[in-house]
Amino acid sequence: MNRQSVGIIMNGVTGRMGTNQHLMRSILEIIREGGITLKDGSIIVPDPLLVGRNPSKLEDLAEATGLKKWTTSLDAALSDSSCSVYFDSQTTSLRFEAVSRAIESGKHIYCEKPTALTLSDAVCLCRLANEAPVKHGVVQDKLWLPGMIKLKGLIDEGFFGRILSVRGEFGYWVFEGDTVPCQRPSWNYRKEDGGGIIQDMLPHWRYLLDNLFGDVKALSCLAATHVNERWDELGRKYSCTAEDSAYASFDLEDGVVAHFNSSWCVRVRRDDLLTLQVDGTGGSAVAGLRDCFVQPGAATPRPVWNPDIESTIDYFDDWMVVPERQPFCNAFKVQWELFLRHVFEDSPFPWDLFEGAKGVQLAEKAVESWTDRRWVDIPDLTV
Repeated sequence: MNRQSVGIIMNGVTGRMGTNQHLMRSILEIIREGGITLKDGSIIVPDPLLVGRNPSKLEDLAEATGLKKWTTSLDAALSDSSCSVYFDSQTTSLRFEAVSRAIESGKHIYCEKPTALTLSDAVCLCRLANEAPVKHGVVQDKLWLPGMIKLKGLIDEGFFGRILSVRGEFGYWVFEGDTVPCQRPSWNYRKEDGGGIIQDMLPHWRYLLDNLFGDVKALSCLAATHVNERWDELGRKYSCTAEDSAYASFDLEDGVVAHFNSSWCVRVRRDDLLTLQVDGTGGSAVAGLRDCFVQPGAATPRPVWNPDIESTIDYFDDWMVVPERQPFCNAFKVQWELFLRHVFEDSPFPWDLFEGAKGVQLAEKAVESWTDRRWVDIPDLTV
């Protein structure tokens, strides 16, 4: 049986997302499973090369995972002919230069979103990759969450009839860091370091809306910095210069209206950290990270507004859980496998740098809307 080792440069993997989701739960899990079997029967096995700026963190991570190869030199990594894939999960401000260099080195590109701080840079990366040419992909993990897969199944089956609206709620309370450790890196709250919830979350909402409900045609966004001071990883107080909350409405094709509240300053009283409620003429659904609940039109109660008496309806009782009809894997791992199959057996992979640029476009237009306090059209994107 033909087994092929696939060198993967993993840049920025010492960060929270890079370590947990991409290295531990995706690449190492694929290795533990014996690799990926391609259509021709051959097997590809990832061979990661860890890259970062902090040698102590890299050495600790290598020791914890049993991996042998790491370096603080991106040049050395890119010159390694055994590595054909470059992955980037650095802070966004560092991504454009590093991914550009990887493209010039002839590496296939897989990277986190947002792909750049500006739309012009995101489009440039897509153009460079197309001209190289190398294969390229962008992490769009929420499409493979169990709750979203169940929701997509309902859409495909016509459960909703005509979809009317989508309401998304995302977020949780991120502690300031003075008495309780902050759960997110401090750069997220500094605009000068590429932080801000618009840049972080609006690209997610772009691919969810486009892939599930229809292309985004226009948006209106209001954002705020609700918490003005936080404490960093070394216990130093700093001023927050990036927005920590964004409230955005979207006009989708076919008249669907969507709204997302995104906040790191909200306490959770809902089914999950992310929930989407979809209402249609035939029924409604609420999807979280893993579960999905439905209420068909035939089972919808008939409430009558009367605030003077206690309601006789328990509004949670009339929802049914969508059953587990298939096994689910880690969403990041699923997309990693799809991308590696795309590289080595040319299977379809539409979630490329162009799709990543569309996410950056939405974030940029959201800032424009917030700044100008108006609705902003989303033009068709070309590369």
